[in-house]
Amino acid sequence: MARFADGFGQRTLLTVDTEEEFEWNDSFRSDGYGLAHVRWIAKFQQFCEGIGVVPVYLVDWPIAKDRQAQDIIGDAVARGKAEVGVQLHPWVNPPLKEEICTRNSFAGNLPPSLEEEKFRRLRDAIEKGFEAAPLIYRAGRYGLGTQTARYLCAQGIAIDSSVRSRYDYSRRHGPDYSRHPVTPYWVDPERRLLELPLTTVFWGMLRQQGPQIFPLVEKLPRLGGLLAKTGMLERIALTPEGVSLDEALRGCDIAIDDGLPVLVLSFHSPSLAPGHTPYVRDEDDLDTLYDWLRGVYAYLDSRGVRPTTVAEIMAAVDS
Repeated sequence: MARFADGFGQRTLLTVDTEEEFEWNDSFRSDGYGLAHVRWIAKFQQFCEGIGVVPVYLVDWPIAKDRQAQDIIGDAVARGKAEVGVQLHPWVNPPLKEEICTRNSFAGNLPPSLEEEKFRRLRDAIEKGFEAAPLIYRAGRYGLGTQTARYLCAQGIAIDSSVRSRYDYSRRHGPDYSRHPVTPYWVDPERRLLELPLTTVFWGMLRQQGPQIFPLVEKLPRLGGLLAKTGMLERIALTPEGVSLDEALRGCDIAIDDGLPVLVLSFHSPSLAPGHTPYVRDEDDLDTLYDWLRGVYAYLDSRGVRPTTVAEIMAAVDS
């Protein structure tokens, strides 16, 4: 497990999977996507600056090549008010040599040489378009592979944040993270690559048994509903997408009380405009997303958990 310098305390990092608009039903295509929501990122960036949060935009190929995205995000990065990272969606990222299907939507399932080439082209496009070298990576759909860490280290990436602890995507040909730790840890013996998992906690009377019980819950959704309703067991991810503010605050309490050094929040950029994700269908849903962020950050501040950045994490982690 990674250790942090005295005085770092507990922090929170806001990550945004900054990507094209596409169908959320496992239907993948290399064209026909939208970027209508990109202009809404400017409003979100202004909101973040107002509450003192530096967001990390994890950018994929369509965003990296979009002039409007380069202007909005690049300006914030240049002013030190945002950071930029890499997010690989293989189905829209050249070279497009693979069959486009659900299995290959997880980049780690591709031949390692093809996965690495896609990453390299994306990383170079981001550095050129945003005039900043990205230091953090997230595989689209959390799709890490057995060789991903090797080429991330070789390409100068300091942090991976692809692990979604407590989740199992193996039934859709993806990774199984159900037993991965939620606290930051070193991926390699040389401590060149820090894993910063997305924050998901178990809440309820049976939360200590969550890793053993929840695989059964995923197979029996009615059981999960019953356990959550009775306060026995609930899985809470720190995201405004599908998680209420009340649930998120309970999740924050667990993470803070467990001593988690970095709480990693996340959501998808198309949720910044109505009609592009199942979570933000209209203006009311969008207001709810912003209210969620206000509420979570106000509560974290009341508990002494301050926002942080990738740069601050790397400066504070003991190597």
